[in-house]
Amino acid sequence: MILYPTIELMNGHCVSLVRGQIEEPAIWHVDPVAKAQEFAHAGAEWMQVTDFDAVKGSTSNRDLVLRIIRGAGIPVQLGGGFRSRDRIEEWIDLGAGRIIVGTLATQNPHLVKELASRHPDQIVLAVDVLKGQVMIDGWRTQSAYTAEGFLDSYADTPFAAVIVTDVGADVGSGDASLGMISALAERTQLPVIASGIVRTLDDISRLRLLGEVSGAIVGRALFNKTIDLGEALKQARPGRAHVAEFI
Repeated sequence: MILYPTIELMNGHCVSLVRGQIEEPAIWHVDPVAKAQEFAHAGAEWMQVTDFDAVKGSTSNRDLVLRIIRGAGIPVQLGGGFRSRDRIEEWIDLGAGRIIVGTLATQNPHLVKELASRHPDQIVLAVDVLKGQVMIDGWRTQSAYTAEGFLDSYADTPFAAVIVTDVGADVGSGDASLGMISALAERTQLPVIASGIVRTLDDISRLRLLGEVSGAIVGRALFNKTIDLGEALKQARPGRAHVAEFI
């Protein structure tokens, strides 16, 4: 299982959302670029960056995101406000390893399917779920899709992966979140990345033992130090041999 250590950005700062509330972020006073490099140094294969200002249409973090992509040393999966072909292809050209689409996938399925076919292994579908419904616009609006119906509508689309987020995980049962993510993972042949569920090393072990989940996003737990990334990577892939670095 691949772990995706995650940086969430707002106003140039690393933040975390509690209960999906974009209006009330927890702010972490760390350098985002240095944090990205720390992830790579710990052995992460990928990382994720989510730009919450971009969700609201702002480009204020553009230069910072570019510095992270160019300085991290590992590929970056980038999310936040991707609502057009031009912006998606611009960031692919700028070096983003993958682009995450969610709201656009509910509004223009034809375009998203076309982009996924045109950019194999670079488009990721976000399925953000609250009480069984897909949430859009940075989790602020409930779409007309159920999670199952949304995933089924993209059954034959060649996405790089699907990110399933339990938006209500902060207030719900961990077992319920795990069950929901597992059930959706069984509905698709695509790699499924779990989000919103990892708080401890035990959570990583439980996801790995499921077998259906190929990856997990870890964000706030790294910043509040309830999880050490090095230990988490070992837990996610316990049989992985050390790979020497060549200079």
